[in-house]
Amino acid sequence: MGKRQFAFLIMVIPAFALFFIFHTYPALQGIFYSFTDYKGYGTWDFVGFKNYLNVFKDDRALHAYGFTFQFAVVSTILVNIISLLLAIGLNGNVKFRKFLRATYFLPYILSVLIIGYIFKFIFTHMLPDLGNALNIEILSSNILGNPDLAWIGIVIVAVWQSVAFNTLLYLAGLSTIDQEVYEAADIDGAGNWAKFWRITFPLVAPFFTINMVVAMKNFLMAFDQIVALTGGGPGQATESISLLIYRGGFQGGEFAYQSANAVIYFIVIVAISVIQLRVLERREVK
Repeated sequence: MGKRQFAFLIMVIPAFALFFIFHTYPALQGIFYSFTDYKGYGTWDFVGFKNYLNVFKDDRALHAYGFTFQFAVVSTILVNIISLLLAIGLNGNVKFRKFLRATYFLPYILSVLIIGYIFKFIFTHMLPDLGNALNIEILSSNILGNPDLAWIGIVIVAVWQSVAFNTLLYLAGLSTIDQEVYEAADIDGAGNWAKFWRITFPLVAPFFTINMVVAMKNFLMAFDQIVALTGGGPGQATESISLLIYRGGFQGGEFAYQSANAVIYFIVIVAISVIQLRVLERREVK
């Protein structure tokens, strides 16, 4: 082994060891305990696939899956629509492009919990007070306290913060498009919609695929926004899978059961990501 290869090995081994200790080993340990009745303390016995079967019989878990999918799908669609429109607008604004990019990216670098608590104050106090002052009924009540509307508040916060990252990715995609293509389209008399649907969208399709997959994955693992805004309430109306796993595994003595739930959810996320990639990649310009 040469000195160069040895130097590379010395740099890789510590990173690999840290990754294995703090990521791979705990994951393997969780998979192991998912086949037991371990409560997080004390002794345990093997129970086979009992925990996995019980997940599909658990109404609370099924409700959490339903809420999480609803939240993730709606948020993913909204984030990509808003991000693409913002990117197109920013791409055409040469004068203030850098300033606007920095402004739009600011929410993404802020703490999710801090943003959540700020928006909780807005939804709980500012908007109801404003609604009462202006006699606007829809704003007069706290939507976070409504079991049917609380999820909308979480969507608003999650989308507001996530738009920044997706917008930058779309801007990167738009910068790869040769402006001569648009000039040729103008000569042919193409309108704005025709240029978007026939030129812009096909050419940024790879970035659309990345944004859709990453956004869906992130929203499926929603945790911080829900903890800060509703804590999973009212009742269990906004309890996500991540929050359910955390509460049951670390606070409810269901470590093995929630480990099985986590394994199932990991498989679900991977399956959804693979399906998204397969479907969306068909639309990309080769």
